[in-house]
Formats: sequence, structure tokens, C-alpha cells
Amino acid sequence: MHPKHQMAFNPSTTASYSGAAPACQCGSLLLVRFHQRIMNELTRRALLGGSLTALAGLFSGLISPQLVAAHPTPSAPLALTHLRLFDGERLHEGQAIWIENGKIRALLAENALPADLARLDCQGKTVIPGLIDAHWHTTLAAITQAQAMTADLGYVHLVAGREAERTLMRGFTSVRDVGGPAFALKRAIDEGLIPGPRIYPAGAMISQTSGHGDFRLRHELPRSPLSPLAITEQAGVAVIADGEAEVLRRTREQLMLGASQIKLMAGGGVASSYDPLDSVQFSERELRAAVEAAADWGTYVMTHVYTSAGIQRALRAGVRSIEHGQLADEETVRMMADQGAWWSLQPFLQDEDSNVYPDEARRASQAQVAQGTLRAYELAQRFGVATAWGTDVLFNPQNTQTQGRQLAKMTRFYSPLTALKMATADNGALLGLSGPRNPYPAPLGRIEAQAWADLLVVEGDPERSLDFLSDPERNLCLIMKGGQIYKNTLSNSA
Repeated sequence: MHPKHQMAFNPSTTASYSGAAPACQCGSLLLVRFHQRIMNELTRRALLGGSLTALAGLFSGLISPQLVAAHPTPSAPLALTHLRLFDGERLHEGQAIWIENGKIRALLAENALPADLARLDCQGKTVIPGLIDAHWHTTLAAITQAQAMTADLGYVHLVAGREAERTLMRGFTSVRDVGGPAFALKRAIDEGLIPGPRIYPAGAMISQTSGHGDFRLRHELPRSPLSPLAITEQAGVAVIADGEAEVLRRTREQLMLGASQIKLMAGGGVASSYDPLDSVQFSERELRAAVEAAADWGTYVMTHVYTSAGIQRALRAGVRSIEHGQLADEETVRMMADQGAWWSLQPFLQDEDSNVYPDEARRASQAQVAQGTLRAYELAQRFGVATAWGTDVLFNPQNTQTQGRQLAKMTRFYSPLTALKMATADNGALLGLSGPRNPYPAPLGRIEAQAWADLLVVEGDPERSLDFLSDPERNLCLIMKGGQIYKNTLSNSA
């Protein structure tokens, strides 16, 4: 046991007594019932992601020594000076960034800064907003699907805690979680117990029976009203809902737990065991039930879907964000643009960063999506659809480290600054769709007055290339979130 966790024995605080010891009551009916009640409550809270104190103690042993020194504490006002500035839209010269109380107080010329303000010399390097991944699975990215189905839930959360630190150290200061039990991890990060990005949680993915979020095995069918929930449902990975009433219930449950937006599975997927890529899932009435429940709480629904038929059904139901959608035709893309929906695309290119599938059927679906990706980015630009960027690393521990590289490869479709804008200011605007459910109500993805001071100092020129993001350990000189410095390799400050 670590010394800080040991409790020193103090005789003065120990109650004294005389006479015979009372009979042991450990097996009394009262204590048995009390113990059972406590264990039931702990089990319930663990399944819902609320057993934070114990998890935080376990997570604390995972924090690397260099991050312990940078653990969030109230910081004094600070100015970043001698820099180039990408504010989320364009590059600027000759400005300094005044940071106070976790936010950007002002952008000023250096000679206009208060004389007594502490300064950090950025040595002429470029400062950019903290990166945002709009399609990230906080608790599911760094484990395999087999681990997700069989490992203790505590293990899953421990792996997620370690990966949260790594995510932040790759320069991703915010993520939109699109499915999984992220509530406990989010709270632990927000309370400063462990380092990690800001998390916009969706909670459990909501799926119909045989949908893309139905992880049950064949022997678990048929399901009856008395059947227990599947292990993935108990853990908060995904929940099954059939009919408007069940969709309403599951949507409202995620909102109760703290979801900032809702995720539904509206079509098949590449990795699916049962639901074909071309399948359309949930009726329009079911989708609309979730949309209305989310709107009652001031937020929105996003849907996993690839095909035109599924996308159009989702749009008619009022869905605000289409996740994937690589098989959309021109009519469908025009519909997205006309309705002001977001297209949350990922660079699925069947390349070295792709999942590897052992069977020909899934490889064929993967190739179909990869071909659709090329057309999707062209259509998104031609019709002016609001486009977000994300990675969707899922059940692939080897690929979490490619997060920055997958942003760098976007220069195949966009100029470097346009791609960087997508992963900062544009993704920040998408996060803002959560309205009053926004857990961090200030601008993200921008460097401007009153925005969160989530900043990176980079060794690289984003006008020319984003390849520097492929090696964050070498090329991210400073990582700041909420005004707190988590990494600083700049050689001098004053």
C-alpha cells in the first residue's frame, strides 16, 4: 500500500473500555440486511458509473509522475507571448494570450499586457486551440470487444482512465463520447482526480433488437419480459429498446445519468455480426420519440447510420447529427444541407489505421465504406454541409495512438488550416448543440476572449501540413486545459 493511503495509528483517538468484550454481532440479521443493502447500492452505482471514490483511488496509481506535478490547482494569471496564433479560424501575428481563471481574458499586443503579469515565451511557435474528437468512445477505445464482453467492469474503467491521460497528452482536450459508460470517468476528470479531456457523454448507445448496438449472442435469444439485461446493458455500453415507449424510457435514463446528447443506432455497420450494412433500423416514430425527449431537455440526437434510406429517415425524425453516412447519395446530402444537420464524418479509408477483419464479408463492407468516404468529403464540400471530424476508434487498443495521424490525413481532402478548423472551431460548434446540457458552457475550439484556455503550443506550421500531429510526444511543446499546464517543454519562461 502506498504510504499516503496508510492510516497512522493514534492511541489517543482509540476508545478505551473495560470488562468483557461484547458478543460479536457480525452475523446478526440486522447487520446482514445492512450489509446486503450497502452492497446492492454499491453494485447499482458501479453499473451506473457512480462509484467514484473507489475508482478514483484505483486511478490515482495510474497517473504518471510528470503529470502528478501538473495536477490541476488554482493557477495565477499568465500570458503566452512571442507566438503565432491560430484562433480556430485563421492565423494571426503579434498577439499575446492573457489567461485567467481557466479562460482567455483577452488577446492583446505584448506591449499592452500588464507589467506584473507572468509570461511564458512560446519562442515563435504556433499556438492552436486544444483538439476535439467529435466521435470518440472514451471507455471502449482502448479495450478489445472480447474484454468489453467478459472483463470486470472495474478493469474497463481502469483502462479508460489510463487512456484518458494519453488522449490529453495527444493534444485532445475535449471529446464527444458517442457511446459507453463514461459518466464516472468524466466526473473524476472534472474533479481533478485524474487527467483527461473534457467529455461530452452520450451514455449507452440505444439500439433496436438486432441493431448495431445489440451485442447479445445467439444463445441469449429469445428475450422475455423476465429475461435479465445483457451484460453490455448492465454496464452501460448499449441498451436495447423496441417501440416508442421503450425508446422514451432509455433516452430519459441517459438524460437522467447526465448525457449531453443522445446516440441511437439507425443502421447497420461494418463490424456487425448480425445487422447488415444496408439495414435500416428504428422506425421514424421510434426515432422521433428520442428526438422529442432530448429536445424536452434542450439537447439533440445523433445517429449511427451509413445509407441514404437510413439518413433520410433520421432527418425526417429531427436528428441533428449524422454519424458516418459514407453511403449517402446527392439527394440525401442536399437534404442534410437544407435541414442544417451536421455530418460527422471519419476518414475510413481501409488503410493502415483501419480495423482488420478475418472474413471476406466484412472486408467487402469495409471497402464499400472506404470508397464512399472519398465521395462523402467531396459531396459535403459541394453542398456546404456542416462537417465534423472524429476517429471512431472502437475496441482497438493499438489504434488509439493514431488519433492525431487520422486528423493529419484529412489534408487529402482539405487544406491544412481547413482541416484544423474542423477539429477545433467547427467541432466546438457541434458540442454547443447540447445547449443547457452543455457541461462546459463557454466556447471550445477557439482562442478568443471568454473561451476556455485549452491550448497547444506546437512545433510545426499548420499552413503547410498537419503531420506534426502524428508525433505528439515530440511536437506538442505545451498542453493546457482550463488554464492548467499538463506538459511544458518550452525552455524558458518569465
